[in-house]
Amino acid sequence: MRIALHTKLKPGAEAEYEAAHRAVPGELVAAIRAAGATSWTIWRSGTDLFHVIDCAAYDVLLSRLAELPVNVEWQLRINEYLEAAHDYSAVGADAALPVVWELDPSDGAGE
Repeated sequence: MRIALHTKLKPGAEAEYEAAHRAVPGELVAAIRAAGATSWTIWRSGTDLFHVIDCAAYDVLLSRLAELPVNVEWQLRINEYLEAAHDYSAVGADAALPVVWELDPSDGAGE
């Protein structure tokens, strides 16, 4: 499944947020993969952040990460930079952006 999220940085926090993400702890990366994520990409436009996560089940991913100390510590650190944070608890599983339209690779196949 693919999940899209929107979060927002505090004005002026762009450089610090990007610097933090250049040094994501290996233990956290391993935990995210073990929780079921196959990819996670974050794009930034000004202070708007757009996340796309590929995983088997987003609610399962969140529940597996919720109490892990490395994730709890990371979320506390990153939330310092955010004006509008995503709730990475089990409650946040329902906060994904709804799909409006998607180009289906099979559309137009064989034309």
